[in-house]
Amino acid sequence: MTPDPVFLLSAIIFLPAIGALILSLFNPKSEDGMRSFANIIAGATFVLTLLAWFGFDPAKAEMQMSVSVPWIKSWNINYQLGADGISMPLVLLTSLISWLALAASTSIKKHIKGYLILFLLLETGMLGVFLSLDFFLFYIFWEVMLLPMYFLIGIWGGERREYAAIKFFLYTLVGSVLMLIAMLMLYFDGGRTFDILRLQEIGQGRIDGLSYTQFVQITAFILLFIGFAIKVPVFPFHTWLPDAHVQAPTPISMILAGVLLKMGGYGIMRIAFPICPVGAYYAAHVLVVLAVTSIIYGAFAALAQTDFKRLVAYSSVSHMGYVLLGIAVWKLTDGAAGEESKQYWNMGMQAAMFQMLAHGISSPGMFFMVGVIYDRVHHRDLNKFGGLMGLMPLYGGLAVGLFFAGLGLPGMCGFIGEVFSVLSSWNFSKVYAIIAASGVILTAGYILWAVQRVFLGAEYKGPHPEAITPLTWNEALIGSVLLALCIIMGVFPNLVFHQMQASVSLLVDNLYSAKSLGTSALTTLLSR
Repeated sequence: MTPDPVFLLSAIIFLPAIGALILSLFNPKSEDGMRSFANIIAGATFVLTLLAWFGFDPAKAEMQMSVSVPWIKSWNINYQLGADGISMPLVLLTSLISWLALAASTSIKKHIKGYLILFLLLETGMLGVFLSLDFFLFYIFWEVMLLPMYFLIGIWGGERREYAAIKFFLYTLVGSVLMLIAMLMLYFDGGRTFDILRLQEIGQGRIDGLSYTQFVQITAFILLFIGFAIKVPVFPFHTWLPDAHVQAPTPISMILAGVLLKMGGYGIMRIAFPICPVGAYYAAHVLVVLAVTSIIYGAFAALAQTDFKRLVAYSSVSHMGYVLLGIAVWKLTDGAAGEESKQYWNMGMQAAMFQMLAHGISSPGMFFMVGVIYDRVHHRDLNKFGGLMGLMPLYGGLAVGLFFAGLGLPGMCGFIGEVFSVLSSWNFSKVYAIIAASGVILTAGYILWAVQRVFLGAEYKGPHPEAITPLTWNEALIGSVLLALCIIMGVFPNLVFHQMQASVSLLVDNLYSAKSLGTSALTTLLSR
């Protein structure tokens, strides 16, 4: 029997915060005890998300386990939670990657208490974003993430950690301000509500007497998109990411790649498109161009890197471009061609969701493997590596497997999302589809070249060769879990598609129908 949703969803969100509060009472010298307690809290949170997962019916497209409790009545703000096939897989991903990243935090040696408290607060913010159905509550959790991540980079990062932390903070703050402006616009022009589902109904013209003007929709969409695109990150809003990744400690890089980037894609899919469909449709071509540019630019930038971690960071820009591409290939036509276009867009949306989940597994794995060798030899210069496969065979095998997952090798998780995203774009523009497909070739180029320089060759050419020791059991376990998930998702993709298909299809149907856009808006769009 599934527990009461008010308790279950609230426990999922706030258990890490409660754990952080209890941690503040620990003796700072009890480092092992604090680590064990934090891991227990993260593990218990993952168990709770599994409980919600097993109580979730993927055949139902609508929101499930809905919670709505009045909070600030004068502003119609509610403590409103829920999950569907779009949010539930991301909640499970968040709790899993958080647990694995916390287990990978053995390399953190200073201010352990502060690190663990901030880490757990960060997890609460991330889970709250994916479960919130009130825009005001969503915004609060979005902001809750900002300060813990700022300090986690700024205190425990590399040599240029202050610069990277401030850059991350400023970029994210700009996006948050734009989102706040859009949120207030929608509140005052959309029936004075922060209810995300109701705002979607109003924006899609399904509530008589209330509809956003096209000007408001377009303006709000631009503001929302920029706010979310910074998090994805989409070119040209991406420049904070390489610095943040390079300077962040390994566990925080895992969180950045595995969860935080997905919040941008989730925000576009959950909020920007459904609430502002007219604005989204007008911007579709620009979004596809930005997606294709991100794919190619990120791949070429990765090819140019000699820093192992920066290469993986730029690969995220490229891989997340496929997410935006799948979301953006919206093309309205009449009759049978219109039905075909809808099917292609549905494929793109499904591919975008799959790619977010696949990248959420493979990219933390790649960052973890870079961190493992960095903790030993204290450098990331690709030109000074070599021969690691012979020196650390288990490490080499796990790392190559995870990098091949990121490459998009058939049978691995990275293949499905990228291929179907490219296929969905064929109906929108054959030229853009061909350019996006070339990104797969470039990805193979920088991944294989990195594998050759790091793991192959006759000998290791860098400093501290004596420090190259076999994996610990903890490192081997984390790498094995991530690689196993990459293989399972690649071989059995329906395990993922089954969970999200109904909700994504409902979203596409609502947005694509004439009723969704409003007859006058649809006529205007089709006549252009």
